[in-house]
Formats: sequence, structure tokens, C-alpha cells
Amino acid sequence: MLHLRASLFRIADQRRPVTDASLIHCGSNGTLMPASHTAHDVEVDEQVGYTALIGENRNFRRLWAGTVVSLLGDWFNTIALYVLVTELTGSPLALGGVFLTKMLPWAVSAPLAGVLVDRYDRRGLMIGTDLVRAVLVLGFLLIDQPAEVPWLYVLLAAQVVAGAVFTPAKSASLPNITTPRELLTANALMSATWSTMLAVGAALGGLAVEVIGMHAVFWIDSATYLVSAAFILGTAIPQDTEPAQKSLVRSAVQEIVDGWRHIQRHPRIGRIAFAKATWSIAGGGLVYMLALLGERVAPASLGAGIGVLFMARGLGTGIGPLLTRRLFQDRRQWPAVLGGAIAVCGACYVVVGVLPWTAVTLSVALLCLFVVAGHAASAGNWVLSTVMLQKRTADRLRGRVFSTEWLLVMSAESLSTVVASVLLEAGWVDLAGAIQAFGLLQVASGLAWLGIVVPRERAEQLSDHPPVSKLASEREAHSERVKEDRDAS
Repeated sequence: MLHLRASLFRIADQRRPVTDASLIHCGSNGTLMPASHTAHDVEVDEQVGYTALIGENRNFRRLWAGTVVSLLGDWFNTIALYVLVTELTGSPLALGGVFLTKMLPWAVSAPLAGVLVDRYDRRGLMIGTDLVRAVLVLGFLLIDQPAEVPWLYVLLAAQVVAGAVFTPAKSASLPNITTPRELLTANALMSATWSTMLAVGAALGGLAVEVIGMHAVFWIDSATYLVSAAFILGTAIPQDTEPAQKSLVRSAVQEIVDGWRHIQRHPRIGRIAFAKATWSIAGGGLVYMLALLGERVAPASLGAGIGVLFMARGLGTGIGPLLTRRLFQDRRQWPAVLGGAIAVCGACYVVVGVLPWTAVTLSVALLCLFVVAGHAASAGNWVLSTVMLQKRTADRLRGRVFSTEWLLVMSAESLSTVVASVLLEAGWVDLAGAIQAFGLLQVASGLAWLGIVVPRERAEQLSDHPPVSKLASEREAHSERVKEDRDAS
């Protein structure tokens, strides 16, 4: 009877989202451990399926549905902005400015966003930023002259800052509404959704710009934010927060410093926080040049050319998480997969730089094939690094860690885009040569990860870290809190 009751409790706990305020059963022997940052950092016998996750987890279903709608509008908006700036200015540097405006404000605001996400209700933050963005995107309707392009950058920067709060709030919320069996599936589905909406939104967005015009596209984007807010409004997201002892402004710097210290103090977290940024060293410039390549493959229809190539990018980033989840279920392989994915992506872009660029269907199809393959690899890096951070980071620090990770990613992408746009604007290198050079840089970045990070991860695996017993987990959590209290005092 006792054995039966314990089994029933284990089944119930597997279906309950993990919060820091509860205990869960983990492992085949039913060992109890506190649901701190180690609650998800356990081996599971089997990952839940996509259909079961959507069908049985109402909170995830609503968050995911809102994401689907808003991402579709986002990619409509993105393609329209690329076309608008290119048509108004004809300058590679001006188009680079759009990419930079999508990244630099994010990089600057990401640490503060992490404080907000850890201090305040994540559901409320997501709803509020959706409503703000619904208003902001309508401002693009007023931009129709080259002299007004700076105002486009201002509006876009404000939209990006709002997104810099929404994204870490969503990422930090996933472990709160999923069980350990659901977490990898949830991240893979979210990543695949982003990619699918990129593919669909880019293709339809390019077509929409040509058929119904940019103004209609901006109205559609505004409406999608309202729909997203409505879905999230019906979502319940449990959260472990600490009450603020000081005002937000006075405590922000200290909170940001704490986030950096946490990453530095815990190498297991710090290493993985650099995974996406390692890809971004060259990846930012490569994605920017993909938009420029759109004009080469479809000179008579800029929106369609950019849309086709970004659709290929979306297909790749949609396929990648699904393949990664199927092929690499052993967590011990994940650190090596992160570096290998970066190198494979770079190699694919080297090929893109070598292939002929013509409007011939076969030529465009070959380009798209390697873009798909490259971004399938990069998506594997993305989803695995996200899951590893979620598993390794305590809920009350998760927002700051993810925002710090975004700061690293956006800083690296911004620098990469600046270098690429300046090189092309000055005429120091042509587009083909730049894509090849940045592709080789990305291959080198992936190999460096394999040579530096992977040996450290393997050494920790051999030392059986992290601990999985209740006593070791409690000791680690207590030690972490003592260090943080000492730093804050």
C-alpha cells in the first residue's frame, strides 16, 4: 500500500509544474529533493510528446498560442521595415542600422529587464509590453520620406525595449509552468514555433508588402500583439520572487552586478550563457547579409527576395530543434553539440558565399538549401543552451541570467553587424567575400568552443556534478543564498 501511494505521488508530481516552493520526486527511487534550480536539472526517463504537452498543459498552451500570433505579425513587420529602409535610402549602412536598432537597445535594456522579470509578475509584464508594442508599431505608418528614417529607428528602438522585457519573462516562465518531462519539449516547440513563424511570416510578409502594401502590414502587426495579450491574460504562471528592499532605480545596478556575479561564481551557468553569443560573433553579420542577398536573387521584387531567404532561415530553425530533441536526448552530449552546431552553420554559409547568385530557380533553391541547413544547426545550439540554462539556474535568478545572456548575444550580434555593414558600405569587400569570411569566422568560433568548453564540461561530468541527492541539493542552495546575502550586505 505504501509503495502504491508513493507511486501515485510520483505520477502526480510529474504532471505538476515545478516551483521553488514545493518538493518533487525525482529518479527511479523516488528520492525527494527541493524544487530549487536543481529541480529541473535531473535525468528523466522519457520526454513528453508535443501533442500531449499542448493538450494537457493549459498554461503552456495559452502562452504558446499567443506567441504564434505575435510572431507572425513580427515577421510581417520585419520584412516590411527591411524593404522600406532599402527603398528610401538604398544604403547598406542604413539597412544595417535597422539590424543594429533591433539589437543595441535590447543589449542595453536586457540587464534591467532581468531585474523586472525577477522582481515583478511575469504575466503582467508580458501583457503590458504586448499592449505597448501594439501602439508603437502604428507609428511606422508615418514614415514615408528618407529624412524620416531616424524616427523609424526611434520607434523601432522603443518596440525592441518592450520586447527585451517580454522575451526573458517568457523564457523564465517556462520552467514554472512545465514539469521536468515537459521542459525540453516546451523549449523545442517554442523554438520551432519561432522558426515556423519566421518561415511563414517572411514568405507571407514579402508577398503582403508587394500585394497589400506596407501600411496594411503594420496594422496586422499591431492587431497580433492585442491577440497575444488576450491569450496570456488567461494564463496562470506561478513564480518564486523576492520582495524588493529598495526602489527599482536604486537597486537596479546592484541586481545587475548580482547577475554577473552569479554567472562568474557558477561556471556551469557562465559557460552556457556564452553559447549563443559564440554563434553571434559571426552570426549577426551573416543574418544581416542574408537580407542584402535578397536583392541579388530577386532584383525586381525586393520584398519577395528577402522573404524567400528568410523563409529558408525559418525552415532551418524550425527543423533544428525537432532533430536535436530526437537525436541528442543524452544530456552529456549537449555541450559538444553546441560547438559542433556553430561550426556547421559557418560551413554552410561559406558554401552560400561560393555558390552563384542568380534569379534562376535552381540557383535560388541551392542557396535556400544551405541556408536551411546552416540555421537548422544554429537552432540546435539555441534550444539546447536555453534548456541547460533553465535547468541550472534558480527561479529567483533566472530572469537576470537570461537577460545577461541576451546582453552577451545582442552585443556580439551588434558588433558583428557593424563590422559587416561598414566593410560593405566602404567597398572594402564585396558581399560574396564578406559572407565567406564571416562563415569561416563562425567555423573557428565553433571549433574554439569544442576545444575550450567541452573538456571542462566533461571533467565535471566525470566528477558526478551536479549532486542529485536531497542533502547535496540543499547544501548547494544554502551556500548560494549565503554568498548572495554576503554580497548584498
